[in-house]
Amino acid sequence: MTDSSRHVACVGGIVFDPDGRLLLVRRANEPGRGLWSVPGGRVEAGESEHEAVVRELAEETGLTVVPGRLAGVVLRGPYRIADYVCTLATGDGVPRAGDDATDARFVDRAGYAALAVVEGLTETLGGWGCLPRT
Repeated sequence: MTDSSRHVACVGGIVFDPDGRLLLVRRANEPGRGLWSVPGGRVEAGESEHEAVVRELAEETGLTVVPGRLAGVVLRGPYRIADYVCTLATGDGVPRAGDDATDARFVDRAGYAALAVVEGLTETLGGWGCLPRT
């Protein structure tokens, strides 16, 4: 827990492909099971937030990323989620669902609008200028 044991430390990765499409995963577990969100999860003991983002994205999407700037922080129930803008590091750039995700894909604006996303995601990403660019 962080913040004097009030919140569980979590991270998320905001990743765009070269075409400006946003990486999303369909959540396999609560909270938000069956809904789409940016990939991420809990920070493990002794792990930095950047290390957690790299690990979580690899586990959930099979992609290797390099974390960049902090886009922002959200509080969702007991979770404090630090979302980082990341770039693709290597590989074919094709996400493959794994771990806590049932699907993973890059989506454009129209694709994003057609998905059922977790509560507050659109407003949060929009406020940070992080919605799909195309």
